[in-house]
Amino acid sequence: MSRYPLPDLNTLPDDIKAKALEVQEKAGFIPNVFLGLARRPAEWRAFFAYHDALMEPESTGRTSRLTKGDREMIVTATSAANRCLYCVVAHGALLRIHEKKPHVADQVAVNWRKATDITPRQRAMLEFAMKVCLRSHEIDDADWGALHAHGFDDEDIWDIAAITAFFGLSNRLASFSGMMPNPEFYLMGRVPREKKA
Repeated sequence: MSRYPLPDLNTLPDDIKAKALEVQEKAGFIPNVFLGLARRPAEWRAFFAYHDALMEPESTGRTSRLTKGDREMIVTATSAANRCLYCVVAHGALLRIHEKKPHVADQVAVNWRKATDITPRQRAMLEFAMKVCLRSHEIDDADWGALHAHGFDDEDIWDIAAITAFFGLSNRLASFSGMMPNPEFYLMGRVPREKKA
């Protein structure tokens, strides 16, 4: 399992514990990343502040033309390139839910170029995200033109690049620490969720 023991929820600072319980209420479980990073509270706060600004921009008052599905698709594809088991499984689950397509995460994670459940716009988005992930030093003005042709503006392009870069950090933290996906992620978006009584 993890190379760093997950801390007990009751030992966490109040703000981190409250956020973990909020996520548990919504998802039915606490994702291991919330506990795994909580061993360093200042870093946890910085990590999740940036995460929320990128993945939930409306929480900061900013609008983004990338859908939640688009954002999770970027994370799933680039995490697969970085071979991060935790992020592929966790964000693949969220991708299935937001796109309402049970096969899309597997397609994107294994070979996004052959994915049949993505649009030409999403394909262009992933092309750029993968270039940021693997060859950011090669990015030039032609990359902007290709994205503009699919209706992305310069702020959208920033979002694609920032999400890719942030999750490059997340991938490496999860991988080196041996963070494992919660079992619940594997079925999310594949089978109907049980309703609470």
